[in-house]
Amino acid sequence: MSANRRQSFSIQVLQLVDAMLIWGAFAMAALLRGPLIDWLNGIGVHIFKQDISGLKEITWLLFIVVPFAPLALELFGFYRNPLRQKFAPALWQIIKAFTILAVAISVMVVFFRFNASSRAVLAMAIPCAVLFLLLRAWLVTEHARRASITDNRKEAIVLAGTPEDIDQWLREVPEDESMLWRIVGRHDLTGDDWLGFQRLLEDEAVERVVFAAKHAAFDKLGTAIEICESRGIEAWVAASFIQTQVARPTFDTIGGRPLLVLRSTPDLSWELLAKGVIDWIGGMTLLILTAPLWVVVAIAIKIQSPGPVFYFQERAGRYGKPFRMWKFRTMIPDADRKLEELKQQSGNQMSGPVFKLQHDPRIFPVGRILRKFSIDEFPQFINVVRGEMSLVGPRPMAMYELPKIENSSHRRKLSVKPGLTCIWQVSGRNEITSFDEWVKLDLQYIDNWSLWLDIKILAQTIPAVLLAKGAK
Repeated sequence: MSANRRQSFSIQVLQLVDAMLIWGAFAMAALLRGPLIDWLNGIGVHIFKQDISGLKEITWLLFIVVPFAPLALELFGFYRNPLRQKFAPALWQIIKAFTILAVAISVMVVFFRFNASSRAVLAMAIPCAVLFLLLRAWLVTEHARRASITDNRKEAIVLAGTPEDIDQWLREVPEDESMLWRIVGRHDLTGDDWLGFQRLLEDEAVERVVFAAKHAAFDKLGTAIEICESRGIEAWVAASFIQTQVARPTFDTIGGRPLLVLRSTPDLSWELLAKGVIDWIGGMTLLILTAPLWVVVAIAIKIQSPGPVFYFQERAGRYGKPFRMWKFRTMIPDADRKLEELKQQSGNQMSGPVFKLQHDPRIFPVGRILRKFSIDEFPQFINVVRGEMSLVGPRPMAMYELPKIENSSHRRKLSVKPGLTCIWQVSGRNEITSFDEWVKLDLQYIDNWSLWLDIKILAQTIPAVLLAKGAK
């Protein structure tokens, strides 16, 4: 979703409209079901017609499906460019979103044993919903197209700053953002013609002033903003004086004072909230499902190696906050004390602060099997349920490894909650021996995070674990 708050609000309105359209599609399907069956019976296709409409029994399902449909559409980028949507991409995004919903609905149909009437309504409602969404998208795009060629329907905007800054800023603005603007004038902030600036605002009925003020003095910028404020005109300041590579700028307030916020982690959103819910439910479910196997593993560890069943290590959580990570013990009891001696004797197959050795002599035979199929990681479901880890996220580093990080930019992998699996986990695991490459994959995950990316990584993790891909 765009960082532009006005566009964000518009997208939220579109999502609300789409939810209403989907509800309407189900209602229409319920109304058309009877006449359609009558028509089919009239042409010789005999179908038994039940008295009930079919919608009443699935109303509770609509309260689940309708709110989540816009979220599924957003996952596939349906709302990314609402003013310039093309038919084919929009249709494909809708199909992918409704495929997920259809799978969920199908499970509910079987589990709750919906009758034939309800199933007929569902079968008719989905095509109607797809048609309604495509029609809505076309209407919005057509409205934007007409508005973009009609000056009196565009927003009157003044650009202020140095001439060079204004020209550079205009070159960087995407067409999607400026198609509904009507630039009625420019104001050079290097001068002192404030009377001319005020007349420009008043004569042109300006709605917004955008300040491209990279090289302008802050006192003049403040004066211009005060003039806009006194007239109720929006003032948008392009923070071009700050150059960022990853961080996304947003604004917030503390004590009523405006602050420019540069954030390089995923913004707080419904997707992030859903990730937390999925983590807790998924962690609890996996904890319960794997519990019987824990008994077998505990017995096997006790038989082969004296000592505790579990191994605890202090790992780095979000922003480096330490937490106690659970694992099944796969090494001899005094493995930690022998680490430095082993490094000197056998070296380290992983560059950087992390230690990896393919044939680590400290691992006992059963431990190798547990590591091969990632069974030793099962106790970390407890960390997930406790909120210390996520199902998907960068693998947590040991606390003693953090001071050995030489490249400070690598510490950005600590800016999100660590996880059980990530891109590194499904990309070969132990086959990756470069710490730089490992961190690069983690940062790739952070910079491109979405709930859909988490789902894809979880789906790829299952065969990677079952086939022991890259594990040794």
